[in-house]
Amino acid sequence: MKRIGIIAALPGELKPLVKSWQRNGNTWKGRMGETECVATASGMGAEAATRACELVLAESKPDILVSYGWCGALSCGLKPPAACVIAEVIDSTTGERYTTASKEGQRLVTLDHVARPDEKRSLAEKYQAPLVDMEAAAIARIAAAHNLPFYCLKGVSDGYNDNLPDFNRFLGNDGQLQMPAFVAYALLHPKYWAALKQLGTQSQAAAANLARLVTESLGKTL
Repeated sequence: MKRIGIIAALPGELKPLVKSWQRNGNTWKGRMGETECVATASGMGAEAATRACELVLAESKPDILVSYGWCGALSCGLKPPAACVIAEVIDSTTGERYTTASKEGQRLVTLDHVARPDEKRSLAEKYQAPLVDMEAAAIARIAAAHNLPFYCLKGVSDGYNDNLPDFNRFLGNDGQLQMPAFVAYALLHPKYWAALKQLGTQSQAAAANLARLVTESLGKTL
């Protein structure tokens, strides 16, 4: 029986998928059909994703690694709350490219920070990619190092034109969003209120769509 390791950044990304699974901290164990699964959410960025992969590999010894969670749109071609299969991941830091085990899908670029609204267009043009995240390349690299099939499934949480604040200043070294500081900042900047409310709605819908997509797409593969 195959085992799948699902690596996310935030618990909210996994919530619709793991609602009936057994939870231990930020790790969940359950099944998709007859397939055993372990999912974890250990924070945003490459370091957090690497830690999550190492944990899953050591404890569960999966046969497949999946990068899973929210991403941002770099163009108007893809809009929230779409859920997408990713065919290629580009590491913006190293230039490395990773082909996923999916035969078709979108291209995604991984940054070492949250993409700012003012850089989305240049990123889309440089990498010819419609989507951006912070973790997929690190997970792809680890999957390749262990000769494991790699899949990447992403839900679009924020659109190309969404007027959101710069989240980078509120990210801790552990990859977690420092919520008290962020909330205090947001309360003092009402120009972001409507966009942040919309982001919450879009993120929940994207997570629900993503849970359906992973069941459908991996169910055809396993």
